[in-house]
Amino acid sequence: MEITKMHGAGNDFIIINNIREKIPAEKLPRLAEKICTRRLSAGADGFMVVEAPKEGGDFRMLFFNSDGTVGEMCGNGARCIARYGYENGLAGETQRIETTAGLVTGRRVSDRIYTVRLNDPTHIDTDMKISVCGRDLTVSYIELGNPGLPHAVLIGDDYMTMDSGDLRALGRAIRWCEKFPKGANVNFCSFDKSRGKWFVRTYERGVEDFTLACGTGIGSSALTLCLKGLASPEEVKLSAPGGDLSVSLTLNGDGAKDIWLTGPTNMVYKGTLTDEDTLTEVTL
Repeated sequence: MEITKMHGAGNDFIIINNIREKIPAEKLPRLAEKICTRRLSAGADGFMVVEAPKEGGDFRMLFFNSDGTVGEMCGNGARCIARYGYENGLAGETQRIETTAGLVTGRRVSDRIYTVRLNDPTHIDTDMKISVCGRDLTVSYIELGNPGLPHAVLIGDDYMTMDSGDLRALGRAIRWCEKFPKGANVNFCSFDKSRGKWFVRTYERGVEDFTLACGTGIGSSALTLCLKGLASPEEVKLSAPGGDLSVSLTLNGDGAKDIWLTGPTNMVYKGTLTDEDTLTEVTL
């Protein structure tokens, strides 16, 4: 099986062209779970499958979390697969990518910098009250696209210095909070005065841990900061553990549109997967 591994600001993915590989749809969730397992296979935060377009796009992207569950969309993944589409002749300098959450547009800025227009928010609540881990918290809850990709955003000064184990436990508790019917990706935002940027750490559902970056989490965080008057929608500079990203957007009353996520992509390797355990299971 021919695979490509890429990462965007540390968010890493395995990509296959299923127009060529022709793996049955019912086997893709298990393939995602197997191929994303670190140390036992290629290892990644997510698995992206290129399919032929159905709704006028250049190609279709199916996204799977590392546990095999379907993801509605992935911002950093979309930036990576936009480059993949351009470099593999599936699209031009502008890429129209069909996703589960709707059509996503990508643009090539330079050899390695790509920007994507995230799905517009379909639900915004900037003042949701929740109680977890003995804490009463106010979070912003945002869903991007339809069906909506859910994000909870928390803003505070202490998240950069909080013990990593305590922060992980808090993220896990919020991710499973009963107020979020689909669960939620959890974004902790703090302003890094030394760098003049917002620092974001995201606990991702499906990965069930922190990742080095989450593109839709960065976009949802930027939207929250702009709605609360803490950042300018013209450009929000944000930093994740895996790298720097920027977001621009247009505020529209209590909502927003045209959320563009820009940042680096990295082509890690292209090769042939020879993982006998995984391929035996997939080809049975």
